[in-house]
Amino acid sequence: MPNRTPERTARPRRYLMCRPTHFTVDYAINPWMDPAQPTDTALAVRQWERLASLYRRLGHTVDLIEPVPGLPDMVYAANGATVLDGRALVATFRHPERAGESDAYQSWFQANGFREVHRAGFVNEGEGDHLVAGRRVLAGTGFRTDRAAHAEAGALFGVPVLSLTLVDPRFYHLDTALAVLDDDHVMYYPEAFAPDSRAALRALYPDAILADRADAEVFGLNAVSDGRRVLLPETAKCLAGRLAEHGYEPVPVDLSELLKGGGGAKCCTLELRPH
Repeated sequence: MPNRTPERTARPRRYLMCRPTHFTVDYAINPWMDPAQPTDTALAVRQWERLASLYRRLGHTVDLIEPVPGLPDMVYAANGATVLDGRALVATFRHPERAGESDAYQSWFQANGFREVHRAGFVNEGEGDHLVAGRRVLAGTGFRTDRAAHAEAGALFGVPVLSLTLVDPRFYHLDTALAVLDDDHVMYYPEAFAPDSRAALRALYPDAILADRADAEVFGLNAVSDGRRVLLPETAKCLAGRLAEHGYEPVPVDLSELLKGGGGAKCCTLELRPH
């Protein structure tokens, strides 16, 4: 019998986002940032607003955190924390340029009814490197998040954590090299990972969707899935085709201005997982 395309089910999500009111690139802390390249803050805001509106049209809830002057990367809300079962593990950033974001995110969680709010004791850049996949956390290390932060997350959330080592500086956060599509399904770019991490991913997700270099380099894996609809860059055309073959509905988005800071749809989107 021919293989049947799986039926995928969307689940309503709650997201935290930060308007890029102060977005610019005036320093470089990843290979995508070039202060010599002009940025258009108004365009970044329009692209971001379209993303937030799209989430709402798809039935999701979008909460907002107030942007802070002098923190241009605060728009990348996924880096602010990891949230599971109503517990928030607030980021501690690697680079001093982003350190001030931690207080802003911690204050937001404390003011918005989360039952436990913890500041990471080790460098830990939130969902940039801690991706929740069902009752497991896939955790990146190699450029930003300390490996010791993985055990800290596992202890707080009470779930197993799989450590994955990143080896290509262009894919400096896990969410630039891997996307969680559903509780037990992912897509990733193998060459971004050390050999032992590749082997672990193959064993755990034998039916994963594999991205090629071209789609990875346009941030095709910095994607957001609700279990059926997958928001990803409109330039990641091959990856969109593979998603459709696996029963997902690819939803193209344009965040080209925010890519100048090294971020895409997932970077702008922190999922708030309730109890």
